[in-house]
Amino acid sequence: MAGREFSVETQDLTRVFRVKRREARGQGREVVALDRATLAVERGELFGVLGPNGAGKTTLIKILATLLSPTTGTARVAGVDVVENPWEVRRHIGMVSGGESSGYGLLTVEENLWMFSQFYGMRSADARERIRELLEVVGLADRAKTKIYHLSTGMRQKMNFARGFLTDPEVLFLDEPTIGLDVQTARTLRSYIREWIDEHPERTILLTTHYMYEADELCDRVAIIDRGKVLACDSPAALKRGLQGEVVFRLKVDGDRDLGPLLDGAGGIERFTHAARDGHTEIDLILGDENALVPVLSAIQGAGARLLSLEKREPTLEDVFLRLVGRSLTAEDGGGDELPRLRR
Repeated sequence: MAGREFSVETQDLTRVFRVKRREARGQGREVVALDRATLAVERGELFGVLGPNGAGKTTLIKILATLLSPTTGTARVAGVDVVENPWEVRRHIGMVSGGESSGYGLLTVEENLWMFSQFYGMRSADARERIRELLEVVGLADRAKTKIYHLSTGMRQKMNFARGFLTDPEVLFLDEPTIGLDVQTARTLRSYIREWIDEHPERTILLTTHYMYEADELCDRVAIIDRGKVLACDSPAALKRGLQGEVVFRLKVDGDRDLGPLLDGAGGIERFTHAARDGHTEIDLILGDENALVPVLSAIQGAGARLLSLEKREPTLEDVFLRLVGRSLTAEDGGGDELPRLRR
């Protein structure tokens, strides 16, 4: 990595939260949110941090944005240490947090964004033009004169998104920016994110998400984290190529069935998950060899289950995560009651 220019660097970054004993519920007196996380994000990258809820993504963002201090380790943004010189870091960054409820309720959307632009010293005329452009992007142009307290949660989130891009920051942190938004709005915002970074090669975006398709669609590279640890870091394509030597199948069988014990007993399975969905059970299998499918199908038939469909798939980031962590993100994305299993 010598000679490269990094917008974000962390080295053995750790954050430990102390909890009251009555709230610990068997976890002890400390919770490790980040565990020696080391990352390097190059200038001009759209870099993704992918992981389930509680993986440490938001803690990482808050440290990098100088909103939280690390317990140990170091972090630099735009070449500046976040602990030694947080005020200098803040001159270079912007941040959008999904689900954030911000803004002054008595001000309009336009007034809130204009006020924010003045905190950063933008010329008023430039700010107003930029505000108009961004409100068109997020679909709030007709709400420019609406007071914040009249906005729905989704509309406020759109306004926050516009605020993050308003000043064209050198480094932009997007923490779950599309969570809770409708499908069309989320698609529009993802498109804008990709266009913005392509049009500003000197800028950098660090995006946290637990949506696999979002990371796959947007990111130049992705770090997969779980329980505060960085498990892998590479381009989505390279991460998926790491599974090319394995075979991935998706099966659907009738009924809501707990097939975990049955699959545990079938040979040749490296990883699997199964989840109940709309009256059937969906099984994702990662096999070391295609021939291992035969005893799996025999076991399913022997259990009295009826096979509804069988699909051989190309590996996805979901499969990569399943291989690394041993559980899927499907249930967290609203996909059903997941019953994760890990075959070691």
